[in-house]
Amino acid sequence: MVRIKLKALMEKRTEVMQTLHSMIEPAEREKGCLCYDVFCDIEDETVFNLIEEWETRQDLGRHMRSEIFSVLLGTKSLLAKPIEMKLHTVSRSEGLEVINALRAREPRDGQRPF
Repeated sequence: MVRIKLKALMEKRTEVMQTLHSMIEPAEREKGCLCYDVFCDIEDETVFNLIEEWETRQDLGRHMRSEIFSVLLGTKSLLAKPIEMKLHTVSRSEGLEVINALRAREPRDGQRPF
C-alpha cells in the first residue's frame, strides 16, 4: 500500500487535480492494481492524497517504473512542497467483522472499547 501526499500551489490546484484524475483509469488497468484512489483534503483544498494498493511488490515496482508514475513525478513544478510518499507493507487485512467485534466488547474499568 502506498500513500502519496501532494500539496499543490494554489494557482496550480486545478492542474494537479486534472493530472491525478487522468492517472486513475490507466493505473487501475495495470497488472496487480487493487486500488488507485485520489482524495482531496477537506481542510486544505490544495492537498491531495493518492492511495494505491498493489497485489505484489513486483506489481508496485513495475508501476513505479511506468510512464504513468513518471507523470506523477512530473507534477513537482506544480507543488508547494516536495511529494511525500509512504510505503506500507500489509501482511493481513480485516474487515467490518473486526469493528463489530470490538464494539461488542464491554469496556473495562470505565475505559472506552477503542
